[in-house]
Amino acid sequence: MTGSNAERKGLDEALAYIRPGDIFVVWKLDRAGRSLPHLIELLKSLNERTIGFMSLTEQIDTTTPGGKLIFHMMGALAEFERDLIRERTNAGLAAARARGRRGGRPRKLKTSGKVALARQMFADQSHSIPEICAALGISRATLYRYVKEVKSTE
Repeated sequence: MTGSNAERKGLDEALAYIRPGDIFVVWKLDRAGRSLPHLIELLKSLNERTIGFMSLTEQIDTTTPGGKLIFHMMGALAEFERDLIRERTNAGLAAARARGRRGGRPRKLKTSGKVALARQMFADQSHSIPEICAALGISRATLYRYVKEVKSTE
């Protein structure tokens, strides 16, 4: 089974089958779970049931003190790496904002003329909301957002 899902039938069946004193063996650490919190929760659950954990590829055996140490060191390094990636991503987004770049979906009405037309048609009240939206190719929510922008700047 893939390790990307937190709920996996094969893993659930294996965990239901093992008994206290057994050792839960996986081929590779990522087979038990993709995320560190899920792996730590799994190991805590196994430990509470007095079940050992062993990963053959990484040669981690949590039934020994050294194996527990290695597992927690790898977990701490993975968490550190995630924090570094988050910091780099946030720094990159801040630098892009400083250069004038905006994230998110592009605006539907790109020219100020179309925005003014939408506001004028809305203010005129001779056109229905569905007619305005169909003419400009926008949704009702988008129309109201453009109208609201005018009211907030006044």
